[in-house]
Amino acid sequence: MRLEEIPFTSVDWERLPVEVHPGASGEAVWRTFAAGNVRARLVDYSPGYVADHWCERGHVLVVLDGELVTELADGSAHTLTPGQGYCVADGVAPHRSRTATGARL
Repeated sequence: MRLEEIPFTSVDWERLPVEVHPGASGEAVWRTFAAGNVRARLVDYSPGYVADHWCERGHVLVVLDGELVTELADGSAHTLTPGQGYCVADGVAPHRSRTATGARL
């Protein structure tokens, strides 16, 4: 990852605008910071959230609170708890997320 054209920036995540995205069930609440070639989000998934699509974009993700299950199109599933996460490049492993209890990423 190459970070370009980003001055030092302090981010107050709680002050960023909220975007609500419904899933197949539950919802994801996004707060997005974008600068240069980087986009970073604080995401809160409601209890019972299930993604409504398979994502093929690359991500660097860390679970801050709760439990997240990431399913891959190959049928595998990965349960992540606070302090755990994953990295994946664009187009490598289609994935979708779900959580029974809610999660913050």
